[in-house]
Amino acid sequence: MAITTRQQLKDYCLRRLGFPVIEINVDDDQVEDRVQDAVDFWNEYHFDGVERVYLKAQVEASVIKLSTSFAQNFTVGEVITGTTSGATAEIYSKEGVNQLKVRHVAGTFANSETVTGATSGFATTTHASTGYTEKNWTSGKFTVTDAVTGVIKVFSVGEAGSARSTTNIFDAVYQFRLNDMYNLLSNDIIYYQQVKMQLQLLDDMFSGERTITFNRKQDYIHLELDMNMVFDDGDYVVFEVYRALDPETYTEVYNDMFLRRYATALIKRQWGENMKKFGGMQLPGGVMLNGQIIFDEALTEISQLETEMQSRYELPADFMVG
Repeated sequence: MAITTRQQLKDYCLRRLGFPVIEINVDDDQVEDRVQDAVDFWNEYHFDGVERVYLKAQVEASVIKLSTSFAQNFTVGEVITGTTSGATAEIYSKEGVNQLKVRHVAGTFANSETVTGATSGFATTTHASTGYTEKNWTSGKFTVTDAVTGVIKVFSVGEAGSARSTTNIFDAVYQFRLNDMYNLLSNDIIYYQQVKMQLQLLDDMFSGERTITFNRKQDYIHLELDMNMVFDDGDYVVFEVYRALDPETYTEVYNDMFLRRYATALIKRQWGENMKKFGGMQLPGGVMLNGQIIFDEALTEISQLETEMQSRYELPADFMVG
């Protein structure tokens, strides 16, 4: 019978250890923890443990919320300055009567501080508790879940064929489409491939649009570039990432042969750890408890399985060039 749920995997592991013929001295919470350890290890190292997906995120401008309803008194494009914080920003748009979307932010605006427009001369105070909310157009940080294990590439708006890229006559891709694309109708596609490779090489060498900083423990992707030069409020960014498979979504994970064996070995080790404290205790009938043997057997099995993972199921490490 195929295993498709977490509980079925737990029951399978306990049966493999001898239950219900013998009593497995492991608490339900301990079984849950060891199964989670096994799933985490499988996601980390097994070639089936992750999937290559594309995630989209919308670029959002930072927001200044006013304590008054006079946002219309400011002028779009003017620079506002916070009296207390000294922060500055350019007004991008007005959102309702008391909110301003801003860009080119320098510093962090404070709550309940006075902000003054350089062009209009109008001054008012920011909201007492939510005066300033920084968004990704300013920070360059895009939140992702902890299931994301690695980031391969970011696709900029220009690559998506936006109006901004296709109307820039000085853009190399634009010129190629304008002058040489028709050659594909009559000539070999090798020329097209060579041009694309050359453009990609130049882009990788000189463009800052793909400078990505990512750490799995921070749960965000950071684009280290001037976001205002590349994106606009409302644009979309597409990330190519590796994401750990969720066994609750892809239930066939629970039926993986290696995962079943590894989870069983971890539960067996837990059983041995629990029983070691009764080492040398004699039961009625002369039976001697020896949890150390169970523990040692489990350690050997775990070591063999982890070696097998490295040799049979783990993908080779990619070479880093440059």
